[in-house]
Amino acid sequence: MNILITGGAGFIGSHVVRLFVLKYPNYNIYNLDALTYAGNLENLKDIEDRPNYTFIKADITDGEVIDSLFKSHKFEGVIHLAAESHVDRSIEDPLAFVKTNIIGTVNLLNAFKQCWDGNFNGKRFYHISTDEVYGTLGQKGLFTESTAYNPNSPYSASKASSDHFLRSYGETYKLPYVVTNCSNNYGQNQFPEKLIPLFINNIINNKPLPVYGDGNYTRDWLYVKDHALAIDLVYHEGLDGETYNIGGFNEWKNIDLVKLLCNQMDKKLKRPIGSSEKLITYVKDRPGHDLRYAIDASKINKELGWRPSVTFEQGLEKTIDWYLENKEWLDNVTSGQYKSYYKKQYN
Repeated sequence: MNILITGGAGFIGSHVVRLFVLKYPNYNIYNLDALTYAGNLENLKDIEDRPNYTFIKADITDGEVIDSLFKSHKFEGVIHLAAESHVDRSIEDPLAFVKTNIIGTVNLLNAFKQCWDGNFNGKRFYHISTDEVYGTLGQKGLFTESTAYNPNSPYSASKASSDHFLRSYGETYKLPYVVTNCSNNYGQNQFPEKLIPLFINNIINNKPLPVYGDGNYTRDWLYVKDHALAIDLVYHEGLDGETYNIGGFNEWKNIDLVKLLCNQMDKKLKRPIGSSEKLITYVKDRPGHDLRYAIDASKINKELGWRPSVTFEQGLEKTIDWYLENKEWLDNVTSGQYKSYYKKQYN
């Protein structure tokens, strides 16, 4: 089987690529990535020489290239993770999100459709989406697979649009698909524009910890390795045309999460407890900031038997340990363009 994984050099994608390469030696895994700022082949150095792994440097926004790749390799399965995914960047440059998340997804759908020309037996297109397409929640309630879409940022709007295109291809062309909407991921190899690696890096370097607004925004957190296992399960056992929500059963207010992170970092760095909390700095809230996300992951639990393998505290400790043990990786990805972005974003 030839499987194309898009965005496989990125955070979540690299964990999925590694899992599939190692678990399924009879599959040919093709990792397609444009290697933008968040794509890093260092994430996959441990498997780059495996005989069933191939890296392809390409951009999903280039329809002609995508078409030619499908003609050459006859990808029977697609696991689509390539996306612009940071809300702050989407506010700054919405068109970049339109190009990658909408046009890029449609390019893949068209190439998949044309490649198999209606002969979809044994084929599957798996699209990874986000809980942010559902909008925001109040103090109570959970996002379910039937929650109406109500995106509030250019990022979530672009992902919602790609979800709709996917479903339309399923209805119009009978293209076999599954889609999952996941909560906030954390773990090893995450680019430090996102909260947890950003704050780990800042604590290491005694820099301020910029908390938006009053810090009471609430998120559900999913350990990336658990997400990769869920993706494996859905790809192989999920039902065509179905949506599965993947969450960590871990709701945390941002400020509580930051304080837990500070406490664990102080212990790891052998600093007096409370030292890192002094770095917390409240900054101006970002536009369209959703108050609360929380996923009901009972469907994937009941139908496919998936559930998180670690608590948030356990996953956070594993994450911290990895960043402390891979300081060179962290230094490499926080040089150059990252410094300019950070200065502009957080002043």
